[in-house]
Amino acid sequence: METEAHLERLTTKHRTLDQRISDEITHPGYDELKISELKREKLRLKEQIERLRHSVSH
Repeated sequence: METEAHLERLTTKHRTLDQRISDEITHPGYDELKISELKREKLRLKEQIERLRHSVSH
């Protein structure tokens, strides 16, 4: 199904962003603005994932 494939892509992207955030934070002198942007993108993806899951279950 197209929706399930899209959901999987979003979930993978969400996990990748989580890893990027973790990697960035471990570097000395990391860019807090960049971290904030990555976190906002991660939250946006999470919201999309939740909306998709909700629409699939109904």
